[in-house]
Formats: sequence, structure tokens, C-alpha cells
Amino acid sequence: MNQANQHDQYKQRQQALAPLSRRSSQVVPWDMLIIGGGITGAGIAREAARRGLAVLLIEQKDFAWGTSSRSSKMVHGGLRYIASGDYKTTLLSVRERERMLSEANGLVNEMHYVMPHYKGKFPPPWIFNTLLRVYDGLAGKRYSKYFKKDAFLQLNPHIKQDKFLGASQFSDAVTDDSRLVMRVLDEAIHDGAQAINYLKAESLITNEQGLVVGATLLDTSAEDSNHTYDVHAKVVVSATGAWADTLRMQASKQTEQTFHKQIRPSRGSHLVVSQERLPIKQAYTFLHPVDKRAVFVFPWENRTVLGTTDLDHLPLDDNEVGITNEEVDYLLAATNNLFDNVDISRKDVISSWAGVRPLISDGGDGKRVSPSKEKRDHSVWLDNNLVTVSGGKLTTFRLIALDVLKVCQKVLELDESATQNNVSYSSQVFSNQPPTNPKFSTLTPLLQQRLQGFYGLQLDALLELAHDDDLAYVTDSNTIWAEIRFAAHYEQVIHLDDLLLRRTRLGLILPHGAMTPLISARLKQICQQELGWDQQKWQQEVERYTQLWQRYYHLPAA
Repeated sequence: MNQANQHDQYKQRQQALAPLSRRSSQVVPWDMLIIGGGITGAGIAREAARRGLAVLLIEQKDFAWGTSSRSSKMVHGGLRYIASGDYKTTLLSVRERERMLSEANGLVNEMHYVMPHYKGKFPPPWIFNTLLRVYDGLAGKRYSKYFKKDAFLQLNPHIKQDKFLGASQFSDAVTDDSRLVMRVLDEAIHDGAQAINYLKAESLITNEQGLVVGATLLDTSAEDSNHTYDVHAKVVVSATGAWADTLRMQASKQTEQTFHKQIRPSRGSHLVVSQERLPIKQAYTFLHPVDKRAVFVFPWENRTVLGTTDLDHLPLDDNEVGITNEEVDYLLAATNNLFDNVDISRKDVISSWAGVRPLISDGGDGKRVSPSKEKRDHSVWLDNNLVTVSGGKLTTFRLIALDVLKVCQKVLELDESATQNNVSYSSQVFSNQPPTNPKFSTLTPLLQQRLQGFYGLQLDALLELAHDDDLAYVTDSNTIWAEIRFAAHYEQVIHLDDLLLRRTRLGLILPHGAMTPLISARLKQICQQELGWDQQKWQQEVERYTQLWQRYYHLPAA
């Protein structure tokens, strides 16, 4: 697909919807309909499209709206799996981490983690460093080192010093999870896939034999929208994460009473504070003083993040998810227990985010173990030609996609060679080519690396669209104004929260969700220029976004 067509799909959502009307009226099936626009759906679209399949991906909210914009941003190998003897999961995860560090440098970056050790507290240094040697061995690199007490305290003066022994350091990686989804979707679209947000799978279409052959899609881009499309596909894939049981139950023709649910939704919440209040240069992992769960404090986008919780989240619906007061207290208590005299409180919190993880429950009623002890493996089910995938980790999205494709090939009745299209198991996920726009050479090396990682093949288009003053940073963030303009112009932005919470993360790292007078004035100008919003539309979006941010992305009422 040429670049102009690729951009048109993002710029004009109606152009992307047009083929649905044509196919609907002619009942021409797609090869694959993917329901779910998170990292799992994006990964499946990327692998299917590069193999020559006609792919349509739809998302009922915005791309990455669910779990894939609300994770802990960590691309990790799963150190804790070694302790439980699950070497295979760790090995596969470590290999995928190393692959992403290599292919998507600037988007996926190495981050040092430290585990402080205290006298009489678990884990003692010798046990943890034994695990780290195995961990490094699986990666084929030496990342870990041990810091003695005085050497570590010189670099980390804020840490609690009473009974402190030393600290173990290891490496994993950190990313912007929402931009990772967009980057993978870009790769899929470049190979011919179509991706459309704000399209909800209202119901499945079945044939006379009861096999799933498509879905009825509802346009949810506006509150008064009621336009539907009957979309047929040779195989339908549900990659809806924590919501996977809904379509599975439809496909199986069972009722709420007879259907055995496999998904155990688990909420994870985070707090964001400024680097000035808690200045750290590496991630800290440690056990919460109350329940001994592993929690993290880590640097991200020039801020410090505290996370995460792990709680059952029921009932599950289609609404936003927010942090609770109990979780706020839990994360503040953990942080203040690790650091001396910092006294982080609610007034220091810039923002919060909460997401729902899809855990595949071992227990029939989901109550046998705590959510933290459930496995993070993924599962794939086939129900009357509906292929459902759920569970798994951000790090292994490529492997999950390949497992799904194996099942889809059975439904499509294709042998593996028919869908290879010169693609091997080890083919790169991320295409890399140097940008040709002369503006690129004017950027700092750090910004060049970030933009190449974030935008890949789209970087020339971003630079071409940028105004002269768009190459400046938005206050003290890592985001430049050109990224906002590019997202508004090309990336199917429907609402202001799409722009500020997912295409960029300014709503999470700037005070008041980035709605300060100077920033909002320029945001308004860009939205008017690139989205055609008039004064009334802008005001509606500001009111909608402000209410949403206050309720779900700041703090609950005390």
C-alpha cells in the first residue's frame, strides 16, 4: 500500500468506512475480521496482513482504549516466573524483550531496576542474585550487578537506610504502551490492513450451520450515531481482552447461567508524581509492607510513577476505570515506606490511571488464589469458527499473534505455506528506514531516536506536516507539538481524550490534564486546523474531557 493511501485511511475515517458499506451490500467477505484494537489485536493484524490476508480490525472505543494504554508500561521478561520454575515463559519473554529493544529502539528502551535488601526481610541478596544470574543467562547478556550499602546510598540518598544491606540491579525495558499499539497498527496498515476505531461488534452473524461468519458493527463515534454495518469474514477473531467472554458466549449459543467464564478481570492502578518530588533515575521494585506483593516506583516521561495494585474488578462493563481511595492509600504507603522523608501525599499526585487485565483463571470461580498469583499465560479458544484470544503479556504480543494465526489457518482451511508470503517466524515486526525530510537533521539525537521509535515509516509524514514552531517541546514533557498535529491529522482522533490520553500522554503528565490556559489555547488551534472543530465543538470536547479526566484520571473524592 502506498504512503498516500495509508495516510488517507487515518485522516479520513469516512474513507475507511466506505469499503464496509460496499462489502456489506455485496456480501464480499474479508479474510479476517479482528474485534479489539489493543496490542493483541494490532499484533494479529500485523502478522495476518503481511501474509497477504485481507484484514479489517475494529475497536468499539479508541485504539488502545482498554488495557493497552493502562499497563505499567513495562516490557519485561517475567523474572518472577523463574522462582515458580516456569523457565519457558521467561525465556520466550526475554527473547521478545531483546527483539523489541533492537527493532523499536526509542519506543522500547532499556531501564535499570533495583531491588533494595534489608536485614531480616525477603528476599535476601543471595537468593535474588541467583535468580538474576539465571535471568541474564536466558537473555545471553550480563545486565545484573550488586551494589554494596555505601556505594548505593551515594547514588540513592532518599532510600530508607535503617537495616539497609545493599541493592541488586537488573535490566528490563519500558515503553509507551499506547504508542506501541499505534506503531504496530501502522505496520499492519502499510501491508494492506484496515483499522477503524469507534466501531462496536453489536452481535455476531452466523450461517445455517451456526458457524460465525461475520458481525454487525455499530458506529459509536457520536452519541446520536446509529449506523450499522453487516461485515462478513472467513474468520472472526475476538481480541477483546478482559471482555472476551461476551462474544464467546454468543458464539457458543449458551446463556449467562450455563456458560463457563474463563476470564478473571483484575484492576491495576497507578499514580503519577513529579520528578522534583521523587527524583529517581531507575526503577525500584520491592515488596509492599502490608501484603508482600511486588510493587514498583519508576521514571516515565519525565515523571515518577507508583504502581501497581492487583484487585478483582467486577462487575465489568464498557465504562472507564478509575483508581479507588484504598488503592491511592496502598500505593502512597508503599512509596513512603521505601523512601525516607519524602512524605508523598495526595496533593503531590499529578494524575492516575487504572486498567483491567484479563487473567485466565485457574479456579472455577476465580477465588482460589489472589489475582497476583494467577498465571499470565494467554489462551486461544475456537467456538463455532469464532477464534478468541485473551490473557498474556504486552511483551509477548507477537507470539500470541502467531498462535492465533495457527488456529485461524484451520478455519480458513489453508496450509501454512499458503499464508507465508515470504514471512518467517523470525521476521521483524517493525520496519526501519531512515527519514528523508531535512527537518530530521535539525533535531537532537535523543529526539531523533524517540521519533524514529514512535513513528517508524510515518516519521517523514509527521515532519512534512509540522509547522516551524511545532518542533519545540510541550513545556517539560518529551512530546513535541508536531506529534499532536500529526495525530490530529492522520490518526483517527475522534475525541480530545484520544489526543491527550492515548496518541500523546500529556493528559497524564501535565497538571490539570494539560488543560492549562497556554497549552489549551494552542491545542485548540491545532484541533481547529487539523480536525475542523469550531468553537462549539471545541467547548463540547473540553467539557467532556475535563469531566472524564477529573473522575477517572485524577483522584477520587477523599
